[in-house]
Amino acid sequence: MRFFVRLVINAVALWFTTYIVTGVHVTPYGDRSLVPTILTYLLVAFLFGLVNSIVGTVVKVVAFPLYILTLGLISFVINGLLLLLVAWISEQIGFGLTVDNLGWGILGALVLAVLGWLIGIVLRPLFGNVRARA
Repeated sequence: MRFFVRLVINAVALWFTTYIVTGVHVTPYGDRSLVPTILTYLLVAFLFGLVNSIVGTVVKVVAFPLYILTLGLISFVINGLLLLLVAWISEQIGFGLTVDNLGWGILGALVLAVLGWLIGIVLRPLFGNVRARA
């Protein structure tokens, strides 16, 4: 249950990010009706979570000396590159996320992280007691 709540939070944060950051766009699958658009945002949020958990973890471990050297500021660039990677993967699928360049990727990743955090804080009282069942 926690996974699905986190997925919806990231999809909503991505939706808001596309309205705030002009260099980040999402192209829905098929027509622009409501259901394909929602499914596209959920798919892109799932891809971003998957890339961030697998590739992001490896990159962050390997780039640990750069984190120390730059006092953590390299994380903005790494998150922007991960967002560009998700855009490339979704482009290969044929629909989904489009990021204009690395600058928009960095800004989009920053806005996405802040919005995901804020939405999570707002929804925590509603879903705070959600536990995975064994």
